Amino acid sequence: MKPVSFELLHPTSLADASRALLRPDARALAGGQSLGPMLNLRLAAPALLVSLGRLPELGGVAEDADAVTLGACVTHAAIADGRTPDVGDRILAGIAERIAYRAVRNRGTIGGSLCHADPAADWPCTLTALGAIAIVRRPDGETRDIPVAEFITGAFRTALGPGEVLLAVRIPRTAMRWGYFKACRKPGEFAHAMAAVRIDPAGGGQRIVIGATGTRPLLFGSEAEAVAGLRDSGLDPIALHMQMVAMRRALDRAGS
Repeated sequence: MKPVSFELLHPTSLADASRALLRPDARALAGGQSLGPMLNLRLAAPALLVSLGRLPELGGVAEDADAVTLGACVTHAAIADGRTPDVGDRILAGIAERIAYRAVRNRGTIGGSLCHADPAADWPCTLTALGAIAIVRRPDGETRDIPVAEFITGAFRTALGPGEVLLAVRIPRTAMRWGYFKACRKPGEFAHAMAAVRIDPAGGGQRIVIGATGTRPLLFGSEAEAVAGLRDSGLDPIALHMQMVAMRRALDRAGS
């Protein structure tokens, strides 16, 4: 199957991109590794695609003592290869190198993954656990910060409004113990169960996030809360068991 006819726009500025995305029939295009197959299957049929990959403001990388900021169009491959700063001992690289296949990582972007908001994708779950912030440009040129835990509002849904563009993701750089586990039928596939755990080694506080539940990532403050929340989530017995195993393996990897 092939996509329906659409117009492709390559804006030369963020202002032009924002104006184009005010159209209700427009969709933003970053790496295209998720949207492309949806177009071919006609699960998405926008009249206008706004390509963001050529905008230099979306490819920047910055770091300081407190955080790493990655532009929305930074690719998974750049992160996996260590060409961008990390927030710990290959924490971000370890996530990125297990996303799909190399060909997908070469084109897919961190911002595209967040904005696509597939429940089984790696970045929504892990960036929620890491306490990351989405930096969003409004149509008037001002920016607003949205915690990734609030940026993703449901399956394939985000807090982006008309004309808004995700500029970058800011990831706190703090001392942590980290664990991430995902269960796939085979390497490269979307996960059937996943969990990410960030533990504060000083205070012992936890952020436990469960992904691949068919909705937004589920954020909990302790293992007991996560167990209770999963049991109340409506998952079938097999999915519940897989998510419990994923969580315990992520906790083990975090040293808890």
